[in-house]
Order: sequence, then structure tokens, then C-alpha cells
Amino acid sequence: MRILIIGAGAIGGYFGARLMAAGRDVTFLVRERRAQQLRRNGLKVTSPLGDLNLPTPALTSAATLEDFYDLVILSSKAYDLEASIDDFAAGVGPNSRVLPLLNGLRHLDVLDARFGAHRVLGGLARISSTLDADGRIHQLGTFNALAFGPRVPGPQGNVDDVADALQVSGFDAHLSADILHEMWEKWVFIAAAAATTTLMRAAVGDIIAAGAQDIPVGLLQECRSIAAANDFVPREAAMNTGLSILTAPGSLFTASMLRDIEQGARIEADHIVGDLLRRSTNTVRAPLLATAYAHLRVYEARRKREAGP
Repeated sequence: MRILIIGAGAIGGYFGARLMAAGRDVTFLVRERRAQQLRRNGLKVTSPLGDLNLPTPALTSAATLEDFYDLVILSSKAYDLEASIDDFAAGVGPNSRVLPLLNGLRHLDVLDARFGAHRVLGGLARISSTLDADGRIHQLGTFNALAFGPRVPGPQGNVDDVADALQVSGFDAHLSADILHEMWEKWVFIAAAAATTTLMRAAVGDIIAAGAQDIPVGLLQECRSIAAANDFVPREAAMNTGLSILTAPGSLFTASMLRDIEQGARIEADHIVGDLLRRSTNTVRAPLLATAYAHLRVYEARRKREAGP
């Protein structure tokens, strides 16, 4: 199976490196700046599960992409989604599958409109990783897994070949029979975590130490209520895990969105928080989530103003 990874950042680069190290046929579609970095330094991963140093990863670009790929793995930021689609569209053929690893669900609508729902799988990544200034990927912690699965019934939903290709050492690959439910569960947690730590501008442990536990608890419940109103009630195990993470005393956990804000970077406010808020119904009240989203939009407005024309 020929696999095209869109980008070689903290998520796509990590899983692509693991696949490449296992002997899979992997090509990275990257922009010129990242291409130069990879040609100079190779693709490097530091991880408590074992480091990787791949000196010559196969690279392509939007301008040179010609052949169709069997599997396209997309892990771009939500605000780069449309540009990324334009970059890799030429590599999507009649039998290609697209596996997006973005948070939230809005990207599915965009990808379906471009390629058809039968080509677009559901998927999510469970990993904490970052990319440093030299282009090295650092895995934070020891959990690293993919969940994926078809979103359409019948023969077109058969992804056994994808499952076989993704079964390698170095990470878990879970073929889900209910991938949309899993995506909603992750979205509930990610939105609550992003809203909590960006609204309070603090790690979970500091929020708990300040006696503000009601904020993460309330945000998690609001996000759960929105999911339930859309017929995807998060299961008890998922809620208990999320609650334990967002109320752990002394925890240094922060959402990646807060780290982006602290660096003055772009954020996925609309895709992760705003879109979830829009999916609430008249029967669901989410005042904390609305306040957090307003806070994020203020950051974006200020960032845009300070960047100038």
C-alpha cells in the first residue's frame, strides 16, 4: 500500500516515521521550507518508546505530485485544511482513501464535498507530541495510538487493507466499528480541555489549587450535553477519564491551544470550540463554553491587529 502523509509535523511526522521504520511505503508531502529541513537533518523522533533517525524520507510537493496513493493521512491544522486539500488532491484516485486525524468534525464535511464520503474515513490520533525549532519531533508521554474506521456501510466501507498497513510496532492502530462515537468523545474532552486551560491561562493543577474545579467540571458537562443532543452520548469510561485529567491536583497538563497562545501562534478556536458550540440546540445551555470561545476570538482579533495589514 502506497501511503501519502500530508506534512511531517508533530503528528503526521510521528506516525509516518513509525510506518516508514516498519518498512511501509511512505511519502511525505511537505512545503519547501520543511523539505529543506528534512533533506538536511532527516526525520528525527525522540520518544520514551524509542528514538528514530530516518536520514532520507521520501518527499514530494504539491507541484510534483502526480501518482495516486492508496491511503492519504491528513493531520494538518484546521485553519490549513482547505490549502492542504488543494495540495494533495492530485494524489487522490478512484480507489484512494483519506484518513483525517484532525479534532472535531467540520473537516469531514469539507473532505466529503471534495472527494465523496465513501473515500473519507473517520479517524483520530491519541498522542502528545511537539515539533522543535530544528524540526525534531518529540513525543511527550508514552501513549500513541490511532483509531480509524469507515463511515459508510457496505463494501465501500471495507478498510481491512488499511488496517493491515497500519498494524506496525511503535503505535497502536485500532479499527473502530463506531468511529464517529469515538471522535465525538475525543471532541468533548479536547474542547473542554482547550476551553478550561485557555480561559484560565493555567495548567490544570493551578486551576485546582485555586479552588476553581467547578470550571473544568462545568465545561466538560456542557460539552457532553452538546454531544448528547447530537445523539452521541459520551460513554462513562470516556467521561471518567476526561474528568480525572481535568481535575488532577498538581497536574501540569495544558491543552496545546494554550501553548499556541503563549507562543503567539494561530489557534483552532473555531474548529474545536466554535463548531461544537454551534452544534448545541435550544435545549442545551453552554455559558462557560460561550465565554471561553469569546475569549479565544478576542485573542485572534488582537493577534490579527498586532500583525498589521
